[in-house]
Amino acid sequence: MSPGFCFTALQAPDRHRSPICRFVVWVLFACSWVSLLGCERASELQFVSAPELNDLDPPDQEAIRNELQKSCGTPGSPKLLGSDGNNLEHLRYGALVYQRNCQQCHGVSGDGNGPAAAYLNPHPRDYRKGIFKFTSTGYGNKPRREDLLRTITHGIAGTSMPSFRRLPKRDLESVVDYVLALTHRGELEIQLLAQAQNGDEVTDGSAAELSDAVINRWKTAEGNTVDAVSKMPPMTPATVAAGEAVFQKRECFKCHGRDGRGGLAGGIEVGQDAWGHKAAAADLTSGMLHGGQSPLDIYRRIYAGINGTPMPGFKEAFAADPEAIWNLTHFVLHLANQRRHGVQFAPGSKHAAPATSDKAAAEPAEEPSQPEAAEPAR
Repeated sequence: MSPGFCFTALQAPDRHRSPICRFVVWVLFACSWVSLLGCERASELQFVSAPELNDLDPPDQEAIRNELQKSCGTPGSPKLLGSDGNNLEHLRYGALVYQRNCQQCHGVSGDGNGPAAAYLNPHPRDYRKGIFKFTSTGYGNKPRREDLLRTITHGIAGTSMPSFRRLPKRDLESVVDYVLALTHRGELEIQLLAQAQNGDEVTDGSAAELSDAVINRWKTAEGNTVDAVSKMPPMTPATVAAGEAVFQKRECFKCHGRDGRGGLAGGIEVGQDAWGHKAAAADLTSGMLHGGQSPLDIYRRIYAGINGTPMPGFKEAFAADPEAIWNLTHFVLHLANQRRHGVQFAPGSKHAAPATSDKAAAEPAEEPSQPEAAEPAR
């Protein structure tokens, strides 16, 4: 029976249809549409292999896939490298939270190629390299678990990464561990690919031998936290002016522009990031500093740099003058407040002079509010 026939039958006057007849017609109508739309069971999710895998001989491809599945599981039944196997239910729950809230952008494998990724700029993070930009650890180090939890909870201002702070604590904790499972899997895949590309055979147990190298770097993250080497002085017009002098002396404008509006506004090319995307120096006047709005967040970006980007760390440059980092931090905070205080920037203009009032100079940038529209996509 066709949907058209069923629809016509449904439109017949009630007096011509008994309750049983109406029920039968509705069932036939539903079944007709199910048959048209397809009633086959959805296929099980599968991890997507790295493109480099296709360049290997079929036996090597199969060996790497088998090793990854033994060590890391599947999207429906994941495993976390280095775990004792007692958290399988926790990870399965995290996988469900990920599929519901994160997969659209970050993809099944965490490769940043979800269905929505093509429409987003900046591109969603690719976890497979194990590189995360905004961390509390030094350049080249893995993030702490708390860093990932913070990013998921608060989002990243000025990007398509929303805040998920309304999710229950169980959801947040489990999805963080699932993200760790994805990034560990990606790093292990890179190690196995390198072994095969070097002509070494990938055998049963190769993944177990390489896993320690992946896990140990994450274990050392806790001991690599960047803390300020000196106490932050009060933020005043004098410290802001001193920070501006550092900004000019260290030629920060070569990337961030004379007025601090960033590379995109000034047409400044700074190269590519670790994921192969065009990088752009931050617009410091936007009030939406991606790595966090607090003075310590900004201090860490200056001191240690930003992983995976052309932004270097200035730890050595300021070794003899640690106060300069705080002054530069104050200047960045000042720039981040400018638009909020109504300062307008014309293309190519020099930024406004340091704030004329103590209040304007000393007021830190506001932590961006998360609008209701940032509610996680379901």
